[in-house]
Amino acid sequence: MTHAHPRSAHTDHEPTGPHGDTAHTAHTHEPHTHEPHAHEPHAHDQAEILDLDAEVLAEHTASVTAWLPVTDAPRHIVDLGCGTGAGTLALLDRFPGARVTAVDTSPAHLERLREKAAAIGAAERVRLVHADLDAPQWPALGTPGLVWASASLHHLADPGRTLARVRELLAPGGLFAVVELAGFPRFLPPDAPAEAPGLEERCHAALDRHHARELPHRGADWGPLLTAAGFTVEGERTVAVDIGPSRDETVVRYALQGLRRLRDGAATALTAGDLAALDALLDADGPRGIPGRGDVGVRTERTVWAARRT
Repeated sequence: MTHAHPRSAHTDHEPTGPHGDTAHTAHTHEPHTHEPHAHEPHAHDQAEILDLDAEVLAEHTASVTAWLPVTDAPRHIVDLGCGTGAGTLALLDRFPGARVTAVDTSPAHLERLREKAAAIGAAERVRLVHADLDAPQWPALGTPGLVWASASLHHLADPGRTLARVRELLAPGGLFAVVELAGFPRFLPPDAPAEAPGLEERCHAALDRHHARELPHRGADWGPLLTAAGFTVEGERTVAVDIGPSRDETVVRYALQGLRRLRDGAATALTAGDLAALDALLDADGPRGIPGRGDVGVRTERTVWAARRT
């Protein structure tokens, strides 16, 4: 079930763990990058969890695009940090007369988006651009009526500079939608697993310490930053996602991938007992593995800010 409610707390975590760091080489090619994403050696795993994220949270993404306070349906949209295309495809559905320029630093993610767009007969409506949003210059992206940035701004070295660039990019009266996660998704009840209650929260705490150093803009309140950049913030909303318990295959795969990435990031901070308990959860064929549990779900929140170039 997806709930929308006024925002009461800052966002505080990167998207599902899959939206990784941006590369720092700017280049583009046609036809053919949270949101800057993972480096190419990990692109396959990254793409898989992005695809799972898109499928599991599709209702939530649709609710965000439906809420956007557009005055006139945009004809041209730019998706900054498109990943494998969750936002791009949702925007194509929400605005059937629009074209989307999708920008990402990962060629593998862009190729996956190309395949998805072709599969739904929308290839002609999507322009793919390979670029680094931290580069001194951006490629020509046109003059969109809507710019969408989902779980991408907090990865950038200078988000303030990016906000200024987006304002210059937008058509007069255009809308900028910033979407950020309020936390890495939780998949288990707080008292699970029985042999290591609270394990998931300890993993998150370890990652929080890491991200405080590596991603200083994670958890930012983008409202004042958008105002300082010359936008008028017209709306702010938090969408809460609470799915489960579920034995749905996609939810189970999402939990397995998410917990694997959580282990990768938190392993050095965990005790031997916690690591053993986490590995037991990740053993898909084991007696304590995620697929055999009956308490697996997805809990998270995302906040969206809608700001207009006035």
